[in-house]
Amino acid sequence: QVQLVESGGGLVQAGGSLRLSCAASGRSLYVMGWFRQAPGQEREFVGAISSGGYGINYADSVKGRFTISRDNGKNTVYLQMNTLKPEDTAVYYCTVGNTMNAVVRGTGDYWGQGTQVTVSS
Repeated sequence: QVQLVESGGGLVQAGGSLRLSCAASGRSLYVMGWFRQAPGQEREFVGAISSGGYGINYADSVKGRFTISRDNGKNTVYLQMNTLKPEDTAVYYCTVGNTMNAVVRGTGDYWGQGTQVTVSS
């Protein structure tokens, strides 16, 4: 069993930055990723990083603004979000899975409870 705990969400003005963290208990050699869900919308992929940190994927909507990274010594994945826009407002969820394909498709094995990010205009 793996438990994921997200932190770092909050309220920020447009153009600002936030860094989300997700600490995982248990095994560390998972692909880790982030999804988000805005009110009334489906959960959507944001980014994912391979177990060794060398393989990274991003949604087109966040490329150039968001950076995903991980610290395997701390079993933690990060999402640095810069140049935030009001449309980035959502609950952000951390997920882990055995393969990059599974995580990107949203079929990871475990999910966190989510952290709210609100970007004001």
